[in-house]
Amino acid sequence: MSPIDRIRTYADELTALRRDLHAHPEIGFEEVRTSGIVAEHLERFGIEVHRGLGRTGVVGVLRGRPGARRIGLRADMDALPITEETNLPYRSTTPGKMHACGHDGHTTMLVGAARYLAETRDFDGTAVFVFQPAEEGLGGARAMIADGLFERFPVDEIYALHNAPQGPHGVFQTRTGPMMAAADFFDIRITGRGAHAAMPQQGIDPIVIATGLAQAMQSIVSRNSDPLKAAVVSITQIHAGAAYNVIPEGAHLAGTVRTFDATLRKLVGERIRELAQGFAAAYGATIEVDLRDVFSVLDNSAEQARAAAEIASELFGADKVDADTIPRMGSEDFADMVAAVPGAYAWLGATPGPGLHNASFDFDDSLIPLGAAYLARVVERRARA
Repeated sequence: MSPIDRIRTYADELTALRRDLHAHPEIGFEEVRTSGIVAEHLERFGIEVHRGLGRTGVVGVLRGRPGARRIGLRADMDALPITEETNLPYRSTTPGKMHACGHDGHTTMLVGAARYLAETRDFDGTAVFVFQPAEEGLGGARAMIADGLFERFPVDEIYALHNAPQGPHGVFQTRTGPMMAAADFFDIRITGRGAHAAMPQQGIDPIVIATGLAQAMQSIVSRNSDPLKAAVVSITQIHAGAAYNVIPEGAHLAGTVRTFDATLRKLVGERIRELAQGFAAAYGATIEVDLRDVFSVLDNSAEQARAAAEIASELFGADKVDADTIPRMGSEDFADMVAAVPGAYAWLGATPGPGLHNASFDFDDSLIPLGAAYLARVVERRARA
Protein backbone atom coordinates (compact mmCIF):
# COMPACT_ATOMS: atom_id res chain seq x y z
CA MET A 1 0.00 0.00 0.00
CA SER A 2 1.35 3.45 -0.92
CA PRO A 3 1.89 5.91 1.93
CA ILE A 4 -0.91 8.11 0.59
CA ASP A 5 -3.38 5.20 0.55
CA ARG A 6 -2.32 4.03 4.01
CA ILE A 7 -2.62 7.49 5.52
CA ARG A 8 -6.04 7.88 3.90
CA THR A 9 -7.26 4.98 6.04
CA TYR A 10 -7.01 7.27 9.06
CA ALA A 11 -7.53 10.60 7.27
CA ASP A 12 -10.82 11.15 9.09
CA GLU A 13 -8.98 11.08 12.42
CA LEU A 14 -6.41 13.55 11.11
CA THR A 15 -9.11 15.84 9.76
CA ALA A 16 -10.82 15.80 13.15
CA LEU A 17 -7.51 16.74 14.78
CA ARG A 18 -6.96 19.57 12.30
CA ARG A 19 -10.41 20.99 12.87
CA ASP A 20 -10.01 20.78 16.63
CA LEU A 21 -6.77 22.76 16.35
CA HIS A 22 -8.54 25.24 14.10
CA ALA A 23 -11.30 25.74 16.66
CA HIS A 24 -8.75 26.40 19.43
CA PRO A 25 -6.06 28.67 17.93
CA GLU A 26 -3.09 29.83 19.96
CA ILE A 27 -0.71 32.57 18.85
CA GLY A 28 3.08 32.52 19.11
CA PHE A 29 4.60 31.17 22.33
CA GLU A 30 1.10 30.51 23.70
CA GLU A 31 0.69 27.10 22.04
CA VAL A 32 0.27 25.23 25.32
CA ARG A 33 -2.86 23.29 24.36
CA THR A 34 -1.61 22.65 20.82
CA SER A 35 1.81 21.40 21.87
CA GLY A 36 0.22 19.24 24.56
CA ILE A 37 -2.05 17.56 22.00
CA VAL A 38 0.90 17.02 19.66
CA ALA A 39 2.98 15.48 22.45
CA GLU A 40 0.11 13.18 23.46
CA HIS A 41 -0.27 11.91 19.90
CA LEU A 42 3.44 11.26 19.51
CA GLU A 43 3.63 9.43 22.82
CA ARG A 44 0.66 7.29 21.80
CA PHE A 45 2.57 6.31 18.65
CA GLY A 46 5.54 5.20 20.77
CA ILE A 47 7.70 8.16 19.82
CA GLU A 48 10.20 9.69 22.25
CA VAL A 49 8.91 13.17 23.14
CA HIS A 50 10.69 16.29 24.36
CA ARG A 51 8.65 19.32 25.38
CA GLY A 52 9.45 22.97 26.01
CA LEU A 53 12.06 23.72 23.35
CA GLY A 54 11.84 27.37 22.42
CA ARG A 55 9.27 27.70 25.22
CA THR A 56 6.34 25.82 23.64
CA GLY A 57 8.01 23.69 20.97
CA VAL A 58 7.89 19.90 20.83
CA VAL A 59 10.43 17.48 19.37
CA GLY A 60 9.73 13.82 18.67
CA VAL A 61 12.46 11.26 18.01
CA LEU A 62 11.76 7.97 16.23
CA ARG A 63 14.40 5.36 15.47
CA GLY A 64 14.01 2.94 12.59
CA ARG A 65 16.43 0.26 11.48
CA PRO A 66 20.11 0.72 12.40
CA GLY A 67 21.61 3.61 10.49
CA ALA A 68 23.53 6.81 11.03
CA ARG A 69 21.34 9.18 9.02
CA ARG A 70 19.10 11.65 10.87
CA ILE A 71 16.32 13.40 8.99
CA GLY A 72 14.39 16.35 10.40
CA LEU A 73 10.83 17.33 9.55
CA ARG A 74 9.37 20.60 10.76
CA ALA A 75 5.84 22.00 11.14
CA ASP A 76 4.68 25.33 12.58
CA MET A 77 1.91 25.44 15.20
CA ASP A 78 0.93 29.08 15.83
CA ALA A 79 -2.17 30.99 14.78
CA LEU A 80 -2.61 34.69 13.97
CA PRO A 81 -4.25 37.63 15.80
CA ILE A 82 -7.12 37.80 13.30
CA THR A 83 -10.86 37.60 13.94
CA GLU A 84 -12.27 34.73 11.87
CA GLU A 85 -15.03 35.59 9.41
CA THR A 86 -16.24 32.14 8.39
CA ASN A 87 -19.34 30.22 9.39
CA LEU A 88 -17.53 26.90 9.63
CA PRO A 89 -18.80 24.51 12.30
CA TYR A 90 -15.24 24.33 13.61
CA ARG A 91 -14.49 28.07 13.38
CA SER A 92 -12.32 29.69 16.01
CA THR A 93 -13.76 29.73 19.51
CA THR A 94 -11.17 32.28 20.65
CA PRO A 95 -12.04 35.91 19.87
CA GLY A 96 -9.38 37.71 17.86
CA LYS A 97 -7.37 34.60 17.02
CA MET A 98 -7.57 32.19 14.10
CA HIS A 99 -5.56 29.77 12.00
CA ALA A 100 -5.42 31.96 8.91
CA CYS A 101 -2.19 30.49 7.51
CA GLY A 102 -2.84 26.76 7.74
CA HIS A 103 -0.47 25.91 10.56
CA ASP A 104 -3.23 23.72 11.99
CA GLY A 105 -2.95 21.72 8.75
CA HIS A 106 0.85 21.65 8.78
CA THR A 107 0.87 20.35 12.35
CA THR A 108 -1.67 17.68 11.42
CA MET A 109 0.30 16.57 8.37
CA LEU A 110 3.42 16.07 10.47
CA VAL A 111 1.42 14.16 13.09
CA GLY A 112 0.12 11.97 10.24
CA ALA A 113 3.63 11.39 8.92
CA ALA A 114 4.88 10.52 12.42
CA ARG A 115 2.09 7.97 12.84
CA TYR A 116 2.83 6.36 9.49
CA LEU A 117 6.56 6.09 10.21
CA ALA A 118 5.94 4.77 13.75
CA GLU A 119 3.62 2.07 12.41
CA THR A 120 5.75 1.00 9.45
CA ARG A 121 9.33 1.60 10.69
CA ASP A 122 10.41 1.12 7.09
CA PHE A 123 13.39 3.45 7.26
CA ASP A 124 17.00 3.50 8.38
CA GLY A 125 18.40 5.84 11.00
CA THR A 126 16.41 8.43 12.93
CA ALA A 127 13.47 10.72 12.20
CA VAL A 128 13.26 13.96 14.18
CA PHE A 129 9.85 15.69 14.23
CA VAL A 130 10.09 19.41 15.03
CA PHE A 131 6.86 21.16 16.01
CA GLN A 132 7.78 24.82 16.12
CA PRO A 133 6.02 27.67 17.91
CA ALA A 134 5.81 31.33 16.93
CA GLU A 135 6.58 31.26 13.22
CA GLU A 136 4.53 34.40 12.54
CA GLY A 137 7.23 36.98 13.16
CA LEU A 138 8.04 36.16 16.78
CA GLY A 139 11.20 34.14 16.17
CA GLY A 140 10.11 30.63 17.08
CA ALA A 141 12.77 28.95 14.95
CA ARG A 142 15.50 31.10 16.45
CA ALA A 143 14.17 30.35 19.94
CA MET A 144 14.34 26.60 19.33
CA ILE A 145 17.82 26.85 17.84
CA ALA A 146 19.00 28.99 20.76
CA ASP A 147 17.54 26.35 23.07
CA GLY A 148 19.89 23.77 21.56
CA LEU A 149 17.62 22.18 18.94
CA PHE A 150 20.37 20.94 16.66
CA GLU A 151 22.85 20.22 19.45
CA ARG A 152 20.35 18.06 21.34
CA PHE A 153 18.71 16.60 18.24
CA PRO A 154 21.28 16.78 15.43
CA VAL A 155 19.99 16.17 11.91
CA ASP A 156 21.79 15.79 8.60
CA GLU A 157 19.05 17.65 6.75
CA ILE A 158 15.60 19.09 7.39
CA TYR A 159 12.39 19.60 5.38
CA ALA A 160 9.19 21.64 5.70
CA LEU A 161 5.95 21.94 3.73
CA HIS A 162 3.45 24.81 3.47
CA ASN A 163 0.00 24.92 1.90
CA ALA A 164 -0.57 27.21 -1.11
CA PRO A 165 -4.22 28.33 -1.26
CA GLN A 166 -3.81 29.80 -4.75
CA GLY A 167 -3.46 26.25 -6.12
CA PRO A 168 -3.25 24.41 -8.42
CA HIS A 169 -4.53 21.61 -6.24
CA GLY A 170 -1.96 18.93 -5.48
CA VAL A 171 0.90 20.68 -7.29
CA PHE A 172 4.19 20.54 -5.40
CA GLN A 173 6.46 23.57 -5.76
CA THR A 174 10.07 23.99 -4.73
CA ARG A 175 13.36 25.28 -6.07
CA THR A 176 17.08 25.46 -5.39
CA GLY A 177 18.26 28.72 -3.86
CA PRO A 178 16.13 31.63 -2.61
CA MET A 179 12.58 30.49 -1.93
CA MET A 180 11.27 33.15 0.47
CA ALA A 181 12.39 36.71 1.16
CA ALA A 182 14.12 38.21 4.17
CA ALA A 183 11.97 40.52 6.27
CA ASP A 184 12.78 43.45 8.53
CA PHE A 185 9.98 44.76 10.73
CA PHE A 186 10.01 48.47 11.55
CA ASP A 187 8.44 50.86 14.04
CA ILE A 188 8.76 54.59 13.39
CA ARG A 189 7.73 56.84 16.28
CA ILE A 190 7.19 60.51 15.52
CA THR A 191 7.09 63.03 18.34
CA GLY A 192 5.76 66.47 17.46
CA ARG A 193 3.91 68.95 19.65
CA GLY A 194 0.24 68.66 20.48
CA ALA A 195 -2.13 71.54 19.95
CA HIS A 196 -5.75 72.54 19.47
CA ALA A 197 -6.97 71.54 16.01
CA ALA A 198 -8.12 75.14 15.46
CA MET A 199 -4.64 76.50 16.21
CA PRO A 200 -2.23 74.30 14.23
CA GLN A 201 0.45 76.98 14.24
CA GLN A 202 1.02 76.22 17.92
CA GLY A 203 1.86 72.60 17.29
CA ILE A 204 4.06 70.30 15.23
CA ASP A 205 1.61 67.96 13.55
CA PRO A 206 2.89 64.35 13.62
CA ILE A 207 0.08 63.20 11.31
CA VAL A 208 1.25 65.48 8.50
CA ILE A 209 4.78 64.15 9.03
CA ALA A 210 3.62 60.53 9.18
CA THR A 211 1.62 60.73 5.94
CA GLY A 212 4.44 62.50 4.12
CA LEU A 213 7.03 60.03 5.35
CA ALA A 214 4.82 57.10 4.42
CA GLN A 215 4.56 58.41 0.85
CA ALA A 216 8.28 59.15 0.65
CA MET A 217 9.19 55.65 1.78
CA GLN A 218 7.47 54.24 -1.30
CA SER A 219 10.05 56.04 -3.44
CA ILE A 220 12.81 53.83 -2.02
CA VAL A 221 11.80 50.89 -4.21
CA SER A 222 10.77 52.97 -7.22
CA ARG A 223 13.76 55.35 -7.23
CA ASN A 224 16.62 54.00 -5.09
CA SER A 225 16.71 50.26 -5.67
CA ASP A 226 17.85 48.36 -8.75
CA PRO A 227 14.63 47.54 -10.68
CA LEU A 228 16.03 44.08 -11.45
CA LYS A 229 16.16 43.25 -7.73
CA ALA A 230 12.94 42.61 -5.83
CA ALA A 231 12.00 44.66 -2.77
CA VAL A 232 8.75 45.54 -1.02
CA VAL A 233 8.22 48.25 1.59
CA SER A 234 4.79 47.91 3.21
CA ILE A 235 3.41 50.22 5.88
CA THR A 236 0.79 48.17 7.65
CA GLN A 237 -0.02 50.32 10.68
CA ILE A 238 -0.62 54.03 11.28
CA HIS A 239 -1.63 55.12 14.78
CA ALA A 240 -2.25 58.69 15.91
CA GLY A 241 -4.75 60.77 17.78
CA ALA A 242 -7.85 60.11 19.84
CA ALA A 243 -10.07 63.20 19.37
CA TYR A 244 -11.56 65.30 16.56
CA ASN A 245 -10.26 68.60 17.86
CA VAL A 246 -6.78 67.70 19.07
CA ILE A 247 -3.54 67.59 17.08
CA PRO A 248 -1.79 64.71 18.85
CA GLU A 249 1.66 64.72 20.32
CA GLY A 250 2.84 61.67 18.39
CA ALA A 251 2.25 59.19 15.60
CA HIS A 252 3.44 55.67 14.94
CA LEU A 253 4.13 53.89 11.64
CA ALA A 254 4.88 50.18 11.41
CA GLY A 255 5.44 47.68 8.64
CA THR A 256 7.88 45.41 6.86
CA VAL A 257 10.70 45.44 4.32
CA ARG A 258 11.12 42.35 2.09
CA THR A 259 14.25 41.66 0.08
CA PHE A 260 16.38 38.81 -1.28
CA ASP A 261 19.65 40.72 -1.64
CA ALA A 262 21.77 41.65 1.39
CA THR A 263 23.11 44.85 -0.18
CA LEU A 264 19.62 46.00 -1.13
CA ARG A 265 18.37 45.11 2.34
CA LYS A 266 21.00 47.40 3.83
CA LEU A 267 20.20 50.18 1.34
CA VAL A 268 16.48 50.15 2.13
CA GLY A 269 17.17 50.36 5.86
CA GLU A 270 19.58 53.25 5.38
CA ARG A 271 17.12 55.16 3.20
CA ILE A 272 14.31 54.73 5.75
CA ARG A 273 16.53 56.25 8.42
CA GLU A 274 17.71 59.06 6.12
CA LEU A 275 14.17 59.98 5.14
CA ALA A 276 13.11 59.95 8.78
CA GLN A 277 15.99 62.27 9.71
CA GLY A 278 15.10 64.59 6.84
CA PHE A 279 11.45 64.84 7.82
CA ALA A 280 12.41 65.39 11.45
CA ALA A 281 14.69 68.27 10.47
CA ALA A 282 12.17 69.76 8.05
CA TYR A 283 9.32 69.84 10.54
CA GLY A 284 11.18 70.28 13.82
CA ALA A 285 10.02 66.92 15.15
CA THR A 286 11.80 63.94 16.69
CA ILE A 287 11.64 60.62 14.82
CA GLU A 288 12.94 57.31 16.13
CA VAL A 289 13.34 54.33 13.76
CA ASP A 290 13.48 50.77 15.09
CA LEU A 291 14.30 48.38 12.21
CA ARG A 292 14.64 44.72 13.19
CA ASP A 293 15.92 41.62 11.37
CA VAL A 294 13.04 39.16 11.85
CA PHE A 295 13.40 36.72 8.94
CA SER A 296 16.43 35.67 6.90
CA VAL A 297 16.26 34.73 3.23
CA LEU A 298 15.09 31.12 2.96
CA ASP A 299 17.70 29.44 0.74
CA ASN A 300 16.93 25.85 -0.24
CA SER A 301 20.00 23.63 -0.43
CA ALA A 302 20.57 22.24 -3.93
CA GLU A 303 20.77 18.53 -3.08
CA GLN A 304 17.78 18.63 -0.74
CA ALA A 305 15.62 20.64 -3.16
CA ARG A 306 16.34 18.13 -5.91
CA ALA A 307 15.55 15.26 -3.55
CA ALA A 308 12.28 16.91 -2.50
CA ALA A 309 11.19 17.26 -6.12
CA GLU A 310 12.12 13.65 -6.91
CA ILE A 311 10.18 12.33 -3.93
CA ALA A 312 7.15 14.45 -4.84
CA SER A 313 7.34 13.20 -8.44
CA GLU A 314 7.32 9.62 -7.21
CA LEU A 315 4.26 10.24 -5.04
CA PHE A 316 2.20 12.69 -7.08
CA GLY A 317 3.51 12.30 -10.64
CA ALA A 318 6.02 14.43 -12.53
CA ASP A 319 3.22 16.57 -13.97
CA LYS A 320 2.35 17.66 -10.43
CA VAL A 321 5.83 18.98 -9.59
CA ASP A 322 7.31 22.39 -10.30
CA ALA A 323 10.98 22.08 -9.36
CA ASP A 324 11.87 25.65 -10.33
CA THR A 325 9.04 27.70 -8.88
CA ILE A 326 9.22 31.47 -8.63
CA PRO A 327 10.52 32.82 -5.29
CA ARG A 328 7.93 34.55 -3.12
CA MET A 329 8.17 37.81 -1.23
CA GLY A 330 6.60 36.32 1.88
CA SER A 331 8.92 35.27 4.67
CA GLU A 332 9.33 32.10 6.73
CA ASP A 333 11.58 31.49 9.71
CA PHE A 334 12.35 27.97 8.54
CA ALA A 335 15.10 30.04 6.88
CA ASP A 336 17.05 29.91 10.14
CA MET A 337 16.87 26.13 10.24
CA VAL A 338 18.13 25.67 6.67
CA ALA A 339 20.88 28.17 7.45
CA ALA A 340 21.99 25.83 10.24
CA VAL A 341 21.65 22.51 8.37
CA PRO A 342 20.95 21.64 4.71
CA GLY A 343 17.26 21.51 3.90
CA ALA A 344 14.38 22.26 1.58
CA TYR A 345 11.06 24.06 1.86
CA ALA A 346 8.13 23.44 -0.48
CA TRP A 347 4.58 24.52 -1.24
CA LEU A 348 1.65 22.19 -1.85
CA GLY A 349 -1.23 23.66 -3.85
CA ALA A 350 -4.72 23.61 -2.37
CA THR A 351 -8.13 24.05 -3.95
CA PRO A 352 -8.08 27.79 -4.75
CA GLY A 353 -9.77 29.89 -2.09
CA PRO A 354 -9.17 32.86 0.26
CA GLY A 355 -5.48 33.63 0.64
CA LEU A 356 -3.14 33.29 3.58
CA HIS A 357 -3.74 35.70 6.47
CA ASN A 358 -7.29 36.33 5.23
CA ALA A 359 -10.12 36.24 7.80
CA SER A 360 -12.04 33.81 5.55
CA PHE A 361 -9.15 31.36 5.03
CA ASP A 362 -9.53 27.67 5.81
CA PHE A 363 -7.02 24.88 5.27
CA ASP A 364 -7.88 22.38 2.53
CA ASP A 365 -8.20 19.05 4.38
CA SER A 366 -7.69 17.05 1.18
CA LEU A 367 -4.00 18.01 1.44
CA ILE A 368 -3.50 16.16 4.72
CA PRO A 369 -2.80 12.67 3.28
CA LEU A 370 -0.69 14.16 0.48
CA GLY A 371 1.46 16.27 2.76
CA ALA A 372 1.81 13.57 5.41
CA ALA A 373 2.83 11.02 2.77
CA TYR A 374 5.43 13.38 1.31
CA LEU A 375 6.99 14.07 4.72
CA ALA A 376 7.04 10.38 5.59
CA ARG A 377 8.58 9.44 2.24
CA VAL A 378 11.31 12.04 2.75
CA VAL A 379 12.44 10.10 5.81
CA GLU A 380 12.23 6.74 4.05
CA ARG A 381 14.26 7.93 1.06
CA ARG A 382 16.73 10.35 2.61
CA ALA A 383 17.57 8.26 5.67
CA ARG A 384 19.39 5.87 3.34
CA ALA A 385 20.82 8.53 1.01
